[in-house]
Amino acid sequence: MKPFQYYRPKTIKDAITAVASDPDAQFIAGGTNLIELMKRGIVSPGKLVDINHLPLKRIERRQGITSVGALALNSEVASHKLIRQYHPLLTQALHAGASGQLRNMATIGGNLLQKTRCTYFYDTALPCNKRTPGSGCGAIGGINKQHAIFGVDEKLSKNPCIAVNPSDMNVALLALDVQVLVAGPGGQRKIALADFHRLPGEHPDVDTNLERDELILGVEIPDSVFTKHVHYLKVRDRASYAFALVSVAAALDLDQNKIKAVRLVMGGVAHKPWRLYEAEKALVGQVISDAVFEQAASIAMQGAIAYEHNTYKLKLTPQAIIQALKIATSF
Repeated sequence: MKPFQYYRPKTIKDAITAVASDPDAQFIAGGTNLIELMKRGIVSPGKLVDINHLPLKRIERRQGITSVGALALNSEVASHKLIRQYHPLLTQALHAGASGQLRNMATIGGNLLQKTRCTYFYDTALPCNKRTPGSGCGAIGGINKQHAIFGVDEKLSKNPCIAVNPSDMNVALLALDVQVLVAGPGGQRKIALADFHRLPGEHPDVDTNLERDELILGVEIPDSVFTKHVHYLKVRDRASYAFALVSVAAALDLDQNKIKAVRLVMGGVAHKPWRLYEAEKALVGQVISDAVFEQAASIAMQGAIAYEHNTYKLKLTPQAIIQALKIATSF
């Protein structure tokens, strides 16, 4: 690991200034992903700006919005009474992530910025456009069991990347229409979560639309009708400490058996959390049934592209959608 300076700012302004004034500086909070990247030589910041002592841990609700500070721990958020009452889908997704030990260290802000778990990204001896643009994507012709089936087409990019976003939390937050509150040298702004993460395009090394010197202050979750019929389904190789092969966040508002509103978001299938807009449209106004769910799942699969080792996702993904909807709508 490359030697680095350590700085602990006293205020949010000091933290932002420290990173803005030094192109080699980076924020650190829980560090559950960043330290691993540093140990492997994937990132080598010259200075770490420790934000853990800043006042960014609050979880509170005002005027129909639940605010969660960027330094709130995943475990604390998952078990908090406000989250369990008003946003149970988020509780489910957070409990599905990582292990108990990691949830006790990982922060909400860090989870938003979590790097892909693609093995080609972590192995510096192998080509990876996300790590080194222009070097190639080893996964496309390699072992791609866990890789994307949506939002990628290597023929349309000079720097193709089929890595997936690894976060469970991000999938649930997208379903809940969350806003991310950030601050930088120019002041504060809000970014809709739908616009926060990026598809790879020509710059797969850039995961989000957050500026380098901007600090995540927290997320704002508006009240919604999705407090009862929700389910986060995670399909993985083992029951704990494993990333999703495919995951589905399903949230519905029902009038008896009729679907009034719905959110469907998937993880493990794209470079960012993948919302199924067309499938949602097909479900609204329908009476719940296996046939309706199957039709929505079929619509959701339009545009999917598989590779040699992840063709199973073409069958697993629609079945996961159907199962998540069935569980969410069970009375």
